[in-house]
Amino acid sequence: MAHLYLIARIAGRSVAIDSDQVESVVDIGKVTPVPRASQHVRGLAALRSKVVTVIDTQSALGVAGTSEARRAVITRVEGHHYAMLVDGLDDVAPFELQPLAGGVSLDAAWSVAGRGVVSRDGEPILAIDLASLVPSQAAIN
Repeated sequence: MAHLYLIARIAGRSVAIDSDQVESVVDIGKVTPVPRASQHVRGLAALRSKVVTVIDTQSALGVAGTSEARRAVITRVEGHHYAMLVDGLDDVAPFELQPLAGGVSLDAAWSVAGRGVVSRDGEPILAIDLASLVPSQAAIN
């Protein structure tokens, strides 16, 4: 059965994000750095009368360099809001999630984030779990 996915780009790669993980898509303004935070935490930003933690998804996925992305997917993980930076947004459409093929090899954190693939016009797109990109409390302390 098809489910709705947001197709975004992170580190130049198309990814599919389950719509159940997406509260909204926004442009992020000023980000205030947080001392001693995980390297994946860009900082905090004000968003519609609430504060969100801004996650550098490129860094969280082990891609070298720092993303200059200003667009973000807002998601909620364990009751907290996170702004997950993305390079861009392509589409929202229904897809059927297929399991990762046995021969598919993903690098580093991509393998932790990967949940399967969707096919858009014959092109396989990795479906990711945004919660897997949020640093754990152990890593923050």
